[in-house]
Amino acid sequence: MDRALATATDEVVALSHSIHAEPELAFEEHRSVAKILDTLRAHDFEVETAVAGMDTAFTASFGSGDLVIGICAEYDALPEIGHACGHNIIAGSAVGAALALAPVADALGITVRVLGTPAEETGGGKVLMLERGVFDGIGAALMVHPGPFDIVGATSLALADVAVKFTGRAAHASAAPEWGINAGDAVTISQVALGLLRQHLAPGQQFHGIVSDGGAAPNIVPGHAELLYYLRANTTESLEALRTKAFACFEAGALATGCTHEIRTVSPTYAALTPDSWLVAAFRQEIEALGRSPLAPDLEGFRPLGSTDMGNVTNVLPGIHPVVGLDAGGAVTHQPEFAAACVTESADRALRDGALGLARTAARAAADPSTRARLLDGVSARSAGQL
Repeated sequence: MDRALATATDEVVALSHSIHAEPELAFEEHRSVAKILDTLRAHDFEVETAVAGMDTAFTASFGSGDLVIGICAEYDALPEIGHACGHNIIAGSAVGAALALAPVADALGITVRVLGTPAEETGGGKVLMLERGVFDGIGAALMVHPGPFDIVGATSLALADVAVKFTGRAAHASAAPEWGINAGDAVTISQVALGLLRQHLAPGQQFHGIVSDGGAAPNIVPGHAELLYYLRANTTESLEALRTKAFACFEAGALATGCTHEIRTVSPTYAALTPDSWLVAAFRQEIEALGRSPLAPDLEGFRPLGSTDMGNVTNVLPGIHPVVGLDAGGAVTHQPEFAAACVTESADRALRDGALGLARTAARAAADPSTRARLLDGVSARSAGQL
């Protein structure tokens, strides 16, 4: 495995840099997918495109073993700041891990399957793929994510992604303001109510948002306005409680101004990560053997990673979502400086170490009789509807 990855290192690093150079948003990652599939096809992976009804979702498989190891690739970018979450590294490490495992797939009795998962930042590509059967038959799903430091048993928050549209009545803001119903005021009142609510949030609950539509011009009473908000909590139950309170704030804005309002779900609800303890322990040993010093297990839960649709996957089948650190000069994810750091020498090392850590962990799982049996039994139980 190590030799195979070493041979392919230049190729997967070039892939990462190429994806980084042409960032694409959720469900529009056509160039990124083409680059990934060109690489995998060149190494004799069998490719299926447009899976689960999404143009930029795919699977690419090698081997014929009964234990299917899924390796998730992400490749969507953020508006304006590009790959500030390092999804180019995620894609490169997924391909690198697959290329490392391919030569030993038959010996290990596995099928290596790269899962191309679009729209992680918004849209929930993995949730849709999970619901539409793409993860059926997979024994374990693995991926890595870049960050400022190494976290093996990474945690995340459940997330609700909503848009709130307020509808009032436009009017001349000077000549006839009394004829207007101000949707912009509904936004303001809603956000004030949310701000006051913050004092009473339970531990682990958060929300944050933007005004995506605030009106057309200063001399027109806004007849329409919109908020985009993320609601987060450390459990699905806590998220539902927060949803009730936040939705009341949106309703208050509409009621106070005489507007109507409509709340629309933008993405499927993301569940919190529940990483598999055996895979976490194995990955920790492998990443430490590569000279890394991940955060101690008792400290991992103090700062969740935000939210990810990989949480939904790990709630259904065994999986991990560790963070592999890179030197970003003090920057954190979703900052332009972090985007710039994702094509540095440190980022390339994170890609290689992440790929090798995933490949070694998968190989250990396949070679360990009890773990292999557990993963295969899980597939059978899910197929029979017992989980």
